Amino acid sequence: MALIGILGGMGPLATVDFMAKVVQLTDASCDQQHLPMLVANLPHIPDRSRAILGDGEDCLGPLLEGIDLLNRNGVGLIAIPCNSAHHWYAQIAARSAAPVLHIAEACVAAVPASARRVAVLGTGGTLKSGFYQAALSARDIEPLVPGADLQQSIATCIREVKAGALEQAAGHLSTVLGALAAQDVRAAVMACTEIPVAARHLSNPPLTLIDSSLELARATVTFAVARGWNRPQ
Repeated sequence: MALIGILGGMGPLATVDFMAKVVQLTDASCDQQHLPMLVANLPHIPDRSRAILGDGEDCLGPLLEGIDLLNRNGVGLIAIPCNSAHHWYAQIAARSAAPVLHIAEACVAAVPASARRVAVLGTGGTLKSGFYQAALSARDIEPLVPGADLQQSIATCIREVKAGALEQAAGHLSTVLGALAAQDVRAAVMACTEIPVAARHLSNPPLTLIDSSLELARATVTFAVARGWNRPQ
């Protein structure tokens, strides 16, 4: 049986949100037509953003141990619903026996063709790594990195989601989006999988928001359905 492997737990709520999106995006009329997933929910992997910024524990070893776990179970594809973890994409892909989707590639591909300037909302580590800025620039889109004050609000939003305080997280996100809209920014990539969880609690966001978790789920479903993993054997 072909399995989608999910390297998750970074954080747990974002992982569950990603799994729900995979289920919702799958055209199925019964249990047996859904896609099989094997989830390594590993919340004890050290903070990825802090590791990138140089003030936290190294997390590449634990990430590769998660890949080893999925390798041992013979998964046919790996998705990682954590943006910051993609800082180590090359090492992860080299260790994996299965193809590994890249969340930023999936997300940036969904940016409207008319967008010429797009804000990147993510952890400090993801911003320092720069893979979203590179992916946007490759499409001739100007990436906008929020200033220090807005970045602090984004970081607080992410922390609140991880703590389960979703309404408070949405409040911080609303402040950020309002400030960006005032700068004539019209679109933003939610380059952290906690941010879409907060965004669900906003009634009318002033920007077009591209959900990295949703786009990774779309890419996952497309890959698996094309190979018939949703059809009973």
